[in-house]
This record gives sequence, structure tokens and C-alpha cells, in this order.
Amino acid sequence: MWDVIVYAVLFMLGLGGILGAILALASKKLAVREDPRIDRVEEMLPHANCGACGFPGCRPFAEAVVKGDAPPSKCSVNTAEGTADIARFLGVDAGTTEKRVARLACQGGSNVARFKAAYTGEPTCRAAVAAGGGGKACSWGCLGLADCMKSCTFDAIHMDEHDLPVVDVDKCVACNDCVVACPLDLFSLQPISRKLWVACKSLAEGDEALAECEVACTACARCAADAAPGLIAMKNNLPVVDYRKNHLASKMAIERCPTGAIVWLEGGEVLKGASAKKIIRKEPLPIIPDEP
Repeated sequence: MWDVIVYAVLFMLGLGGILGAILALASKKLAVREDPRIDRVEEMLPHANCGACGFPGCRPFAEAVVKGDAPPSKCSVNTAEGTADIARFLGVDAGTTEKRVARLACQGGSNVARFKAAYTGEPTCRAAVAAGGGGKACSWGCLGLADCMKSCTFDAIHMDEHDLPVVDVDKCVACNDCVVACPLDLFSLQPISRKLWVACKSLAEGDEALAECEVACTACARCAADAAPGLIAMKNNLPVVDYRKNHLASKMAIERCPTGAIVWLEGGEVLKGASAKKIIRKEPLPIIPDEP
């Protein structure tokens, strides 16, 4: 009996040793040598791991740059000097990548957008949406509880005096954090060259839209009529810009918008058309409950 147990143990030990030796030999023979330049490029990156480059972190981006699958300039967080250093180290062209920034599709601050109830729960947009929408009359509008600002690790978003987020285009690196943080999908990442922008997502129209927000799109379609042919189409009571024709965009499309819902973005400045109603109110609008 004991002989059988001893033989079994010895057999298993011998088998384990043989298999271990085979695995060790295979690991040496089949090992894939990693390009040592990847470590060096990773060291030259800002280590933000923000994903703005389109890769899940700095290490995968460094691997792509070394392989030639991405230009060094695709890291929007790195400095111009840092990008140039990587290009010189690898002996490649730094490349050019158009800057992208986060854009907000809402202008409904507390001085122009109405609330039908006061929200007193957890002070986050996500919690407010889960608890019946946060009390804002426009169910598509920004709730102003700053989830986007809190998520931004680059200090590129601040809340203005009307509880509306404002993006600093110089600081924004298109990391996508605000896009993920906003439960109403009001943020998107856009190339800086897209200056014609619809700053509203309300699907209401006419008086219904204005009753909820004084700067809402009323679906009047004047922008579509005034823009270059095919540039703007009306869909679900909102103008939709065909950015494939962005070269045809001009300020002409915003001039007759009565509420300023479609704007022209020039750097960090928001320009509205001549017909847009001038907003001078500074204080928040009073809460008007829904009628029973």
C-alpha cells in the first residue's frame, strides 16, 4: 500500500519537473521581445492615462507610436516640446492632429431655464436624473450640478454664475471624462474647426420650447433656410449640421435665430446672431410647479 503511494508521489513530482522544464524552454524559445523604445516613449508621455489619444492609456499609445500606428502628436495632453522630443527620438514626423474640445449642447442656465420643482437630493446630476429628472422643466437641459466639472482632471470646466458648465478650450484635451459623466449626453468631443454649433437638445418646438427655456430652439428652421444648401437639416425639431460640409459653414446660419440656440464658436467666445433675444436677467427664474 505504502509503495503505491510513494511511487505515485514520485511519479507526480517527476512529471511536474518535466512539464516545468518544457514550459521554461518554451517561454525562452517563444518569447516575444518587446521593443525597448516603448519604455522610453512611455517615459516621455505625460502619464495622464486619459484616453484622449484614442488608446486606453499611455502604454498602449506608446506601443502604437513605436509601431507607426499613431503619430506622436495624437497625445493632446503632451506639450509641443514633448511631442517633438518623441518624434526626434524615433526619427519620425510628429504629425498633425486637429485639436478637439468638449462642446455642451445646452445654454439653459438658471436665469433662462425654468424649474418646476426644487431638487434637494444627492447633489449630482446622475442622482437628480434618477430621482425624476431634478425638477427642470426641460427634460433635455443641463441640471447644473457639476458632474462634468468634478470629473475633469484638467480643470478645463467651471460652472458660471447661472450654474451652467463652461469649457476652457485652451485647457481641454478631449479626454472624454465629461462626456461619460453627463447623464443627459449633453457633451460631445468636436474638432475645433467646427464653429457652427447647435447649443440645444430640446425636442419641443415653438411656444412649448420657450415656456421651458428662453434660449431653446423653437424649430423655426431659419438657420436651415439661410445656411449653404445641404449644410443644415431639421430633424426632430432640431437643426442638424452636416459637418462633412463644414467648409460651407458661415455665420449667416445664425443671424436670424430668434433665441440664439445655434451659435458660432470663435475660440472661447460664443457668438449669437443679430436677431437673438438679448438676455439681461441675472437672477434665477422662479420655480413654477406643474399644474395639477
